[in-house]
Amino acid sequence: MEPPSLLCLPHINNENQIKFLNKHFKTENDLFNNSTNHITSSLIQQCSQLELHIHNLHNLLTKRTVSLISHSFNVKSSILKLIHTLQNLTLPTSPYEVDSKRFQWVLSEELPRLADQMNRIDSIRSYLETAVQLEALVGDLEDTALFVMARHTGNMFSVKLLNSSACGDTARKHDKLLEAIKAMNDIEEVMVIILKFHPQWHCLTRSVDNRVNKILSALRPQVLSDHRALLISLGWPPKLLSSKNGSEQVIDIPNPLVLMQEDKRRNYCRSFIALCALQHLRARREERQLNFIKREKDNILLWAIDELVSPIASRMKCHFAKWTEQPEYMFALVYKVTRDFITGIDDVLQPLVDKARLISCSAKEAWVSAMVQSLSGFLEKNVFSLLAERYKVKHFKPDVISSWLHLIDLIIAFDKQMQSLVNLDISVLAEAENFEGLSRGMSVLSIFSDRHDWLKIWAKIEFKNACKTINTELKDEKAWMISNKAPPIADYLLSTIDDHRAPPIAELSLKILWDVIQHCQTMPSILSRARFIRSTAGRFLWYFFKILLLQFKAIELRPDNSDDVAMVKACGLINASRYIWVKLQEWSDAVEFLEISIAENGSGVPIENDIMDNDCFFGEEMRCLSEMETNWLMEIIVVVLRQFEMLSCEYVQNKDNFEEDKDDPDLVLARGAVDLVVSTDFVEALDYLKSQLQIAKINLTTKDFMDLWRSVAEGLDHYISCSIATREIRFSKMGISQFKADMQALVFIFQPYCALPQAFFPCINEIHKLLQLQKEEVKLIMQVLLSNEENRSKSLQLYGIFHLSGNQVLQVLRYRNSAT
Repeated sequence: MEPPSLLCLPHINNENQIKFLNKHFKTENDLFNNSTNHITSSLIQQCSQLELHIHNLHNLLTKRTVSLISHSFNVKSSILKLIHTLQNLTLPTSPYEVDSKRFQWVLSEELPRLADQMNRIDSIRSYLETAVQLEALVGDLEDTALFVMARHTGNMFSVKLLNSSACGDTARKHDKLLEAIKAMNDIEEVMVIILKFHPQWHCLTRSVDNRVNKILSALRPQVLSDHRALLISLGWPPKLLSSKNGSEQVIDIPNPLVLMQEDKRRNYCRSFIALCALQHLRARREERQLNFIKREKDNILLWAIDELVSPIASRMKCHFAKWTEQPEYMFALVYKVTRDFITGIDDVLQPLVDKARLISCSAKEAWVSAMVQSLSGFLEKNVFSLLAERYKVKHFKPDVISSWLHLIDLIIAFDKQMQSLVNLDISVLAEAENFEGLSRGMSVLSIFSDRHDWLKIWAKIEFKNACKTINTELKDEKAWMISNKAPPIADYLLSTIDDHRAPPIAELSLKILWDVIQHCQTMPSILSRARFIRSTAGRFLWYFFKILLLQFKAIELRPDNSDDVAMVKACGLINASRYIWVKLQEWSDAVEFLEISIAENGSGVPIENDIMDNDCFFGEEMRCLSEMETNWLMEIIVVVLRQFEMLSCEYVQNKDNFEEDKDDPDLVLARGAVDLVVSTDFVEALDYLKSQLQIAKINLTTKDFMDLWRSVAEGLDHYISCSIATREIRFSKMGISQFKADMQALVFIFQPYCALPQAFFPCINEIHKLLQLQKEEVKLIMQVLLSNEENRSKSLQLYGIFHLSGNQVLQVLRYRNSAT
């Protein structure tokens, strides 16, 4: 049966209509197929939608135009009234007959009202122009998106279609997709301007956002579907494990991205760029909808990279399920796959990322991050969840702790490997600390950022393991022994544990502490890191402080205990606390801890036990160390002073040493050729003092020893001056010389530690000065003190007495005068 003759169609000049007809009606038989009904209904539906949009726009323009005309009439009337008023004001009647009240009324009311009307008209005009511009852009976008979604939705990247006319359709569809993305970017620029300068137009922006969101929700699945079909046509994903000639040796995985042919490479590049552009557009919209508040992102994700990782992750999960008891195989597989493809990712995809103008985006980092997340997701669902449940069962705890710590060690090693992959082209491989900033966005430890219950379990395990380790080290007696190396010349040279004269246990505790801290350095959340460090390192420090306190109590440092070993052990504990304080200060000044402190102070979340310090991360711990160091140093000072008091008690109480003239040549003063000797009952106290100061100098740091000997000198000065002033001693001339000789011997002990040691015994010097006064001077001073009791201190200062009180001066002078 022959087809009926065709009717003559009218002559068509529109190029788009010619393309449309040539596409759908290639042969005469196409006119009688069932597809014509579908095309007709589709065209009718599109026309009805366009008519509806045109009708709505016409109504909107009509309303706005009428409103504008109404306001224009009002403004015109106001302007005419203003002109008439101004003309009346300028009539040449008289320079003094101008209606000043009417002129002030025009300036104060008419002109501001006219300005408001003009502003309203300008705002309406701007609104209408923007609305028409957006309507045109959205209309073009809807037309372009409709064309994209109306094209072939099957696997248009199959071999059959790639060799047919569908290649041209694919190119046209890609061009239309880019046009749609460009239209949405243009719309977004207009929306940003509205948000900055006209935030009150929220109804307009909401309407446009709703229409664009509908288009995006339809476009993204379509683009992703086409991209996945393209990946399948490229042979992605490849086999994960392959061996050479059936041997057990695993060879590198071939990379389909590197082996692509020219036509497939061109199609993949188009699809990749379109997907990146679509992601960039969505990021812009989200940023604008959040009022330009940039959200913190732990890593950089690219949709195109995720589409590469997703099928690989699905295949890897089959292997992961077999290795739940041997997690090291999981990490090895993920590392191998990541390493084998990273060169192709960087060489092929990074230029495409740059072409898509994605600023600060790295294809290599996105690839590594996506691979890490695939492993993190499996560990979270299938490994850590099981360990957390078994941790609650008492008889499972030992096995869980061992497995947990082993898994953490694997994660830390794996993170370092992934960091090295990211930094291959930056520099020669360095220590892991150099990659810390990059690693935080691609760490398996991100699992704990959202699971605080697991973080708490991990912190408990690490804390108990650290305590177990330090308790094992405490069994060694050498852990508390101080090195015999000579101390440094100056404090600023202190750098090592030997310089600080600290026992090895201090360094061991810091090593354990630092290892615990390093375990969480790649955790992406700063607050999670802070919580972990305070729950582990912080608790361990307080635990170690208790050990130091118990160790000091066990020394039994008492005045009646003459054992020098106790003094050495006490000095070692003081040095340990000082060394740990210095190291904690160094750590707190590091950038990573400053960052944590800033995050804690700005979070508004109270830290557990209220131990957060605004200036220093380990502030509370350092204050505790300073208090222990000071208290223990004071303990040594008190013991030395009390023992000196016990040994010199007979010397101080025996007045005969100063009241009678005597000459005992048995002991000669060690300092130069002097006629007098040191008092016999004062020698033992001086010998004890000298030996204790020498022990302290050998075993303490320069700073602590300086504090010690100065405090001892101050205590001795106070003790001897008070004893002399209150004993009612009638000094003879020989007694005065004897007192001077004894005190010179005392001062001489401090000569190795100071150029002018006598400056640290001001009260003794002033007593000696009083004893050397002439009778007339003594009488004059006593008269001044007795007649002017209110201003005794000022009167004494005239005679060079600054440290003794008025009563002490009177006591010394009264008995000195009676003796003479």
